[in-house]
Formats: sequence, C-alpha cells, structure tokens
Amino acid sequence: MLRIQAALRWVAIRLAVVLVMLAVAALVLRQMTVLDRQFIYFPERELIGIPSDVGLKFEEVVFSASDDVRLHGWFVPGNGDTVLLWFHGNAGNISHRLDNIRMLHDRLGVDVFIFDYRGYGKSQGKPSEKGIYLDAEAAIEEVRQRQRGRLVLFGRSLGCGVAVEMGARHSVDAVILESPFSSVKDMIRLAYPLLPADIAVRLVEARYDSIAKISDVRAPVLVLHGDRDEIVPLGQSRRLFDAANEPKSFYTIEGAGHNDTYLVGGDPYIEALGRFIRDPDATGE
Repeated sequence: MLRIQAALRWVAIRLAVVLVMLAVAALVLRQMTVLDRQFIYFPERELIGIPSDVGLKFEEVVFSASDDVRLHGWFVPGNGDTVLLWFHGNAGNISHRLDNIRMLHDRLGVDVFIFDYRGYGKSQGKPSEKGIYLDAEAAIEEVRQRQRGRLVLFGRSLGCGVAVEMGARHSVDAVILESPFSSVKDMIRLAYPLLPADIAVRLVEARYDSIAKISDVRAPVLVLHGDRDEIVPLGQSRRLFDAANEPKSFYTIEGAGHNDTYLVGGDPYIEALGRFIRDPDATGE
C-alpha cells in the first residue's frame, strides 16, 4: 500500500512539473508574439489617401486568407501584360506607398496589386509571420483569378522575406527584392552585437529566413539595395544575391538609404527595373 501511495505521489509530482512546463511554454509563446509586434511590426490603421488622390484609376479589393481573415488591397491597372504583386515593408500601410505606386505604374506600365497584411490598414487580424504568409498566398490567388499576364513578385524590406517565401512555393515569372535583409537572426545580431544571436532570436517568433530559402526560388531574381542604407547593410543583400540561382541581377542604388530608394534612384533605378521586367533572364550588375 505504501509503495502504491509513493508511486501515485511521484506520478502527481511529474504531472505537476509537466503542467508547469506547459504553462511556462505557453507564456513564452505569447510573449514572443508580443515582442514580434513591438520590435518587428509597426502597422498603422488609418489610410492617408487612395490612388485616385495621385491620379490613378484603381479598384478596391477585399479578399480573405485561408483562415478567414479579411484583407484589403488596391488593384491599379496598367497595360495588362505584367502584374507587380507588391509585398510592402513592416511599417505604415498601403496608403504610405502612393507616390511609389504612381511612379512604378506610370514609368513601367505594369498593373500593380498592393494589399495590407493582417493588422495593417483595413485588413483584419494581427500580424505574424505565419499569418502574413497566408495573406500572401491569398493575394497570389486573387491576382491569378483576375489577371492572366506575367506575375512578378515585388518585395520591399520585410516584404522581401514574404516574396522569397512565395517565390519558393510558387511558379512565378520573376522576383524583385528591394532592400532585403538576409534573416531576422542576422538583423538581431546586427542590432545587439553583445547578445548571442541564438539566444536573442528565441525571444521573437518571426524568422523570415530568406538566406536559407532563396535557393528554392526558381524564378529570375533581381536584388536592389541602396549603398547608404542605414537599417540593413548592403552586405546582407549581397549574401542573398550570392545564394540565389541564376539567372539573377544585382543593382546598387547609389546614394540611397533604406526608405528613399525610388526617390534617390531616379531614372537609372527605373531603367534597371524596366530591363529586368522586360527580360528577367538577362543577368548582370
């Protein structure tokens, strides 16, 4: 009888330890998500304008991800030959890209489909890496239902991680990565050089590990980066470019920082984009 009681007490102790460990794990996971939203995602809900404010015809698009999160975007028609599916960066919302949308539309003639990730602008939900990938999948499906031309994925900054993930999953015509970082781990190492990156990266849930995935992208890749980028070092783009498959091209935007690439780049920047979109199989720097 004493042996049975002792065994039951031991089982109870082990069960209690397991429950405590599960509770701690759940707390850590919740905290990771909170830290992601504090240090990675900076969404804004209010739209500061619409494409017609800058002279563009557009269609407002509402669609849903596979987990029923409702998303919002704009389709700006061009010549109908190529659609640029835009994955924006980690801050603001689609309305903060109006001048950039107008420049790409007017100068390149492409259709532009830009949408807000969950938690940004008019899109429902809260941002996470997994959720944003679901949003991107839904955006690709939405584009393919409405447009039969060539599909080019265009990522900026955080959106480059989304473009790499989608380029690895889907057959697309080309992938453009502007101001990309190689991974969240590399960015943490850069921001906190005295903190072991393997430890620091466990504090956030997001990975956006483009350097590990870009070899799975079979479409032609163009990487663009400002040589005065104050946020992401040019070397991270170089690493991505080196790891990408051929055909690939690299373009350095002279004098540009992280957020002013299209303003500083001017005609040479637009010409580099245009050459690649017209003939993505050509390579060079």
